[in-house]
Amino acid sequence: MVTVPREPEDLVRALRAAGIRDERLLEAVRTTPRAGFVPPGQVAAAYRDVPVAIGQGQVTTQPSLSAMMIESLALGGGEHVLEVGTGLGFQTALLARLAADVVSIEMRPDIAAQARADLARQGVRNVELRVGDGSGGVPDRAPYDAVLVSAAFPEVPAPLVAQVRPGGRLVQPIGPGGHEQVVCFERTASGLEQLRVLSAACFVRLLGRYGFPPDDAALP
Repeated sequence: MVTVPREPEDLVRALRAAGIRDERLLEAVRTTPRAGFVPPGQVAAAYRDVPVAIGQGQVTTQPSLSAMMIESLALGGGEHVLEVGTGLGFQTALLARLAADVVSIEMRPDIAAQARADLARQGVRNVELRVGDGSGGVPDRAPYDAVLVSAAFPEVPAPLVAQVRPGGRLVQPIGPGGHEQVVCFERTASGLEQLRVLSAACFVRLLGRYGFPPDDAALP
């Protein structure tokens, strides 16, 4: 009989098995209850390394993949971070525990409202949550030391490139939505330089002015 993992430590073990080595990140996962960031009907899956449906056709990023993306940003604790795609806030909370502050932008008001409540309930206070078109970033709070994009597009939108400070990092799924490579970049004087491909993955499409049109949300 397979036992369903029900504790944060089970998730930590799964992330270690997936190759995550950043001890600060693993401690953030250990002390941030994912069960507080999933719909009530999904609590049984909270500490399994699986995506969780959150409504409106959206799913959370698989925890090991989210951790891989966060680890690639090499956060030391003092960074100003932009997250594109808040979801219900678990990844946001991890970023907030690893950086100085996080600006997170979510297109769907209902999901953003739930994330705001979840973050407040867990005492995460160094997050500024915006509702809007994440494909254009949040220029009034730029530049950022690190940017994490949780939706796919064939290239990094120009406004996001411009909002990363020189030497900063950006991680994004690159592809059409549903079949992409998650890539970590570094901002250089001439633009973005690819550092490495982290993983193949399936993400929802990045919608907005600098992404796919909102009426083009369906996967190909």
